[in-house]
Amino acid sequence: MWIEIAHFATIIALLLLLVQTIAPIVGVGLGRPVWIRVARQASFTTAFLLTLAIVGVVVSFLNHDFSVKYVAEHASRSLPLFYLTTALWGGHEGSLLFWAWLMALFSALAVAWHWSTHPRSIPWVLSILGALGFGFLVLVLFLSSPFERLAEPPFDGRDLNPLLQDPGMVFHPPFLYMGYVGFAIPFAFAIAALINGRITDEWILATRRWTLFSWAMLTTGIVFGAYWAYYELGWGGYWAWDPVENASFMPWLVGTALIHSVMVQERRRMFKTWNLFLIITTFALSLLGTFLVRSGVLSSVHAFASDPGRGVTILIFMAVVLLFSFGLLVLRADRLRGEVHLESPFSMEAAFLFNNLFLVIAGLTVLLGTLYPLAVETLGNAKVTVGAPYYNKVFIPIMLGILILMGLGPLLVWRGDKGSRLLRTLMLPVVSGIAGMGLAFLVFAIDHPYGVATVGLAFFVIHAHGLDFIQGIRKRMVNAKEGPIQAGMTLIGRNKRRYGGFLVHFGVLMMAAGFVGSGLFQEEKNLVMAQGDFVVIGPWRLEFEKLVEIEGNNWKAQEAIIQVNGPAGKLTLHPQKRVYRDHQMPTTEAAIFSGLREDLYIVLGDPVTDTTWAFRVYRNPLVSWIWNGSGLMALGILWALMQGRRPVKTRE
Repeated sequence: MWIEIAHFATIIALLLLLVQTIAPIVGVGLGRPVWIRVARQASFTTAFLLTLAIVGVVVSFLNHDFSVKYVAEHASRSLPLFYLTTALWGGHEGSLLFWAWLMALFSALAVAWHWSTHPRSIPWVLSILGALGFGFLVLVLFLSSPFERLAEPPFDGRDLNPLLQDPGMVFHPPFLYMGYVGFAIPFAFAIAALINGRITDEWILATRRWTLFSWAMLTTGIVFGAYWAYYELGWGGYWAWDPVENASFMPWLVGTALIHSVMVQERRRMFKTWNLFLIITTFALSLLGTFLVRSGVLSSVHAFASDPGRGVTILIFMAVVLLFSFGLLVLRADRLRGEVHLESPFSMEAAFLFNNLFLVIAGLTVLLGTLYPLAVETLGNAKVTVGAPYYNKVFIPIMLGILILMGLGPLLVWRGDKGSRLLRTLMLPVVSGIAGMGLAFLVFAIDHPYGVATVGLAFFVIHAHGLDFIQGIRKRMVNAKEGPIQAGMTLIGRNKRRYGGFLVHFGVLMMAAGFVGSGLFQEEKNLVMAQGDFVVIGPWRLEFEKLVEIEGNNWKAQEAIIQVNGPAGKLTLHPQKRVYRDHQMPTTEAAIFSGLREDLYIVLGDPVTDTTWAFRVYRNPLVSWIWNGSGLMALGILWALMQGRRPVKTRE
């Protein structure tokens, strides 16, 4: 019953999306606003209907309705309630419905929010978002339906993929999808600007919060995925340059470039074409991410749903969106010529330009490494893999360049500065950077050039940001006659976007420290231990006390009891090897003690003899800095999102 309600609601939603796409075009053509109001109501009703569809599928899971094919393939009677609810996005069909629901929800919110403030853009925004939603619902209804009934329903389902029965994978996909779908709103406003010819700053100002929100969701989704890989996959790392990981990283890189680049257009009326190119590319890469994850063209531990036939359809859909968007951009090229040009290579806008180039090149690097194996396999019928050595060789120098620009940004001014003043400004941060490199080499015994450079650049960036903040306080103390504390609080409160960005930068530095620490100083031991054996790794002494068998709702596990003695005192860790009832694939549950300086990471392997077991033990320095740095980035974004819209000041 519920699945029929969901199915019917989705069919009606498809028809309403068609109305939402066509009615605004008719309304603008005939000069009849009533058609546009009809499209707005269609948008709101679609959001309601697709919410009903989502509820229908989730209730089918909760009711163990195995006559529904999608439920039978992704749930079982023993699946815990938490995972029954989130099994919605455990397969291709539910994921696409979830995608379409988010699209409808965000569209309705955007229309409600911008209806009165952007009357000229909103008809085209409605039409574009309607067309995108229509395309995804066609996939849902005709190629990937989660509403199919089975003629002979089984008593029990096949259960959810064991790797998905984890809190990390519960939160990872929704955040990624919110990021992907969120970029559709700025994309729609940008295309609307190209269509109606009002290619001003309006679309950027209207969608600044949408862009930040989408970027924050994508960031959170990527970090959740990395954290899940860290403790669930049992290889001691968190990022393996897996093609599906790369699929979410590419729009993140280009979206990061966009967040910086729009500031130049707001302040200096520059980069108009470039910003349009970036938002189109970011959204296209979001679609590409969906294609790579759901098509099955790439082999990956993260590709839980695959169907090459459906993937081709998504690819065609993406090609249509790309051709239309870039075609429109080319057609409007004459109207996009900038009135302002770069005046100095030592200016704020020049720093943003190089920042953008580095980020886009980084995105292209990842794109090449991701698609190259696919191209070779398709054209040459051979299999190749592109792994960490390629990415580390190309990507790390680019990231170091971005860190340099991150430090230079606060020290530069719009339109450039005199050379002598710039040298004076740079002197102390550069000295700090050199001191940081010396400290890294002499005190922390870091001898890898990348590690030394990263520490030095971290000192440079922190000093540059601190200098900017102190100079701001001094100016307020003189101009507003405020004390230093009040001046600092006023600065942070009035410039939420700027100082939110500073927090994000500090989060990036913390993450960079985590990457360097865990990448250069990881220590690993592969062992075979019997009960009572012990091993020493760094300051830790580990003793294998015993092995026990435990059982969960739908799994059994062998769990090692490891007594640990080290810097954190005495601990007991419990690495497990699980086998789920309806799956033969064993999964690892690493036991991790996470500290500020390092993580102790233990993985239980296979039995070697009747009395001995294989273990892998890792010391991972500074991994917790990666997770804490991402938290700091989230705080920075939240603070920046609280910035209200202010009149744009220019010096022209």
